[in-house]
Amino acid sequence: MEIDVPSANVVDVYHLLVGLVTPRPIAWVTTRSASGVINLAPFSFFNAFGANPPVVVFSPTLRRDGSKKDTLRNIEATGEFVINAAVASLAAKVNLTSKEISSEESEIALAELHTSPSIAVAPPRVAESPFALECKVIQILPIGSGPIAANLVIGQIVRMHLDDAILDPQGKVDPHKLKTVARLGGDYWCHTSDLFELKRP
Repeated sequence: MEIDVPSANVVDVYHLLVGLVTPRPIAWVTTRSASGVINLAPFSFFNAFGANPPVVVFSPTLRRDGSKKDTLRNIEATGEFVINAAVASLAAKVNLTSKEISSEESEIALAELHTSPSIAVAPPRVAESPFALECKVIQILPIGSGPIAANLVIGQIVRMHLDDAILDPQGKVDPHKLKTVARLGGDYWCHTSDLFELKRP
């Protein structure tokens, strides 16, 4: 199969892309609207891109009708967000929070979750999640226009919250204990519990 991307249907390209670039970690993002509504949504166009300063990037793409998602609108208005851990024990709730609901409703209530206050930013953390990264926006970079167009949200981590239960005796994150999940294409997800080690040369 060969795909001429510029002339291909954008939705077809999207489905191929998310099926090929795998596994993708999930940013489970809390934001607060100008009216105080807490939004919670998962995004699998996400990763960490630096440590000095610590930087994360995720992309709340535009909806299929070209409109902005609540997460993007909230971040544009406030410049703050929190990334919560998407772990195996919460996978069904992470998935549920991808549901499109009114901007005046909160996915926290929909998924029967609880929040804990953040320290450096206004959006709260998901209390059930074993880590949270409080972030302030460095830049929002729109790329393209129309359905599924990217909006790269570049954020600087200003505070980390880690449950001691996910740490090893040396205080480092133990992936056997963290048990994050990741996205593949379509309805497929994967666990990060199938681990192997390779020592750096």
